[in-house]
Amino acid sequence: MGATAAQKILARASGKEAVRPGEYVIADIDLAMVHDSMGPVCEVLFRAGVDKAWDPDRIVCVLDHWNPPPTVRDAETYNFIRSAVKKLGIKHFYGQNAGVCHQVLIEKGHILPGMLVVGADSHTISYGALGAAASGIGHSEMAYVFTTGKLWFKVPETIKFIIEGSLPPRVSSKDVILSLAGKYSVEAAQYKAVEFAGTACNDLSIASRITMCNMAAEIGAKFAFFETDKKTTDYLMERAQRHFGVVAADSDASYEAVYHEEVSTLEPQVAFPFSVDNVKPVSKVGDIKIHQAVLGSCTNARLEDLRMAAGVMAGRKVHPDVRMLVIPASWEVYRDAVREGIVMRLSESGAIICNAGCGPCMGGHMGLLASGEVCIATTNRNFKGRMGSPESELYLASPATVAASAITGKITDPRGL
Repeated sequence: MGATAAQKILARASGKEAVRPGEYVIADIDLAMVHDSMGPVCEVLFRAGVDKAWDPDRIVCVLDHWNPPPTVRDAETYNFIRSAVKKLGIKHFYGQNAGVCHQVLIEKGHILPGMLVVGADSHTISYGALGAAASGIGHSEMAYVFTTGKLWFKVPETIKFIIEGSLPPRVSSKDVILSLAGKYSVEAAQYKAVEFAGTACNDLSIASRITMCNMAAEIGAKFAFFETDKKTTDYLMERAQRHFGVVAADSDASYEAVYHEEVSTLEPQVAFPFSVDNVKPVSKVGDIKIHQAVLGSCTNARLEDLRMAAGVMAGRKVHPDVRMLVIPASWEVYRDAVREGIVMRLSESGAIICNAGCGPCMGGHMGLLASGEVCIATTNRNFKGRMGSPESELYLASPATVAASAITGKITDPRGL
């Protein structure tokens, strides 16, 4: 019997010829990622008397959640992190002019197929878009990784989504993953690996694949994978910091479940408060007025997303009762959008262009919601109080739907503009 992508990577990392679902392994970590979580991780380390890292070249730190710091406390935390980075000798530090950690690591060539990556953030799973086994872990676990370079894993079962067809105009991978969450629930892949395959997945850009892997965390996945194809290798040839190979599931791999979906008739999807799987097609949303629209986060804020929004908003103005925030995923995305004229077009439509980073996604800063306000966003979670007041409401949708809604002042089907 063949092996899945997760089984192959965990076997290699733990020095075994093969592993089976349910087996526990101690694996060598290829790369560790921290963001603002570097603060609490280092507090654990320094209290334990640890003042050096197992391999400073295999740790990447990106300041993104509260950058630039909105409070004195955050500024003090950032100072502590900068000093800790120097103390531990960490070589890959992005303290400013970088962006959201997950986008930055991919752009800078740190993520390669077949790697085992851990990050102190639940959406580390995004790196599966490039064929890496990547998972979020807690602060104490990360402190252990910093010290030893190892971590235990339970080898997960794998489920496979075979997605066929061609996406209609103004329907994107965000709509696909929201539809899967709505159909299969947030528990569908609890501590399982997910593999995305099929003609629709083959057609997706790297950016769109990142979106799907990112939100695989919202259906409980431990790892998520796209097959490493020519798009992947072409993307990495310009970015990879070292040689890389390809890891793919065997054709006779065993799966816990295989689901088949057809997306040629899929319409834009909207996740209602306060759960990612509370999903409806946009045609059944009804008349819901909004106060804020956010295009940003590690889920959707790449160049193709900004380009899509600019196309929807072309020649139109943001509704006078709506604040639209555009927060590019990285400075590379920001600069590319400037060169392409996208930033100017969005600005002329009335969008507020913000610093690359996490922004209001987890209630950090920039664009928090007041009591009674409603927001539609391209972010990944819509829990109560996620973006400000617990008395506010947050809806999740694609860049095209967010842009259309910003124009009309209510949740709107982008295909109608």
